[in-house]
Amino acid sequence: MSRLRILADPDFTPALDRDVIRPDFATGLGSLDHPPRILLLYGSLRERSFSRLAVEEAARLLILFGAEVRIFDPSDLPLPDQVKADDHPAVHELREHSLWSEGQVWCSPERHGQITGIMKAQIDHLPLEFGGMRPTQGRTLAVMQVSGGSQSFNAVNTLRLLGRWMRMFTIPNQSSVAMAFKEFDEAGRMKPSSYYDRIVDVMEELVRFTVLTRGHADQLVDRYSERKTAAAKRDAVKDLASQSVG
Repeated sequence: MSRLRILADPDFTPALDRDVIRPDFATGLGSLDHPPRILLLYGSLRERSFSRLAVEEAARLLILFGAEVRIFDPSDLPLPDQVKADDHPAVHELREHSLWSEGQVWCSPERHGQITGIMKAQIDHLPLEFGGMRPTQGRTLAVMQVSGGSQSFNAVNTLRLLGRWMRMFTIPNQSSVAMAFKEFDEAGRMKPSSYYDRIVDVMEELVRFTVLTRGHADQLVDRYSERKTAAAKRDAVKDLASQSVG
């Protein structure tokens, strides 16, 4: 079972003015040997989820900009610590997609002035490190939110805090869509607006920063404190080995 959403009409972008798109906007920033790999997460399970619809618009733009995208469906993701040792297929799959990614998009509705539990649960299932692997560290991150009322930045501010905690490189630009119920048509496609244009800006910037940093991710997250801890563990193992030989 795959928990990746199938993106409808991936090449159809009716709100986009393609005459203004620069096909070479990431040229010279880094290697373009393979498409940037972007994982997109959204924070609502509603049938007509505006955070999901916004993520789908972002994914279509990323595809146009040459990226490979995956949209994770959290509908059967358990709560953190609900399953012993988080041993659940949805958790395993989310972590695999995060390890695959070089950049991510997080989009949450604002509910009671904050991100949703669905959004936070996905992030809480991504450890800083497990089995010698880092599912978030060194990756780029774009943050977005949708609101039912006037424009707010509470959710994106919290997502920025979480991105920093997860040791990700959160890009400067961000998207906040106010009164989201007015911004999508009956088919779930975003109408032309300054809100849509901002999402275009954010996705262009995400691709640029991903291309710029992905070849240096290991070096950028290399830390003295972690090297010191690793050396202490190696020394402890050597000491035990010498005692056993003696």
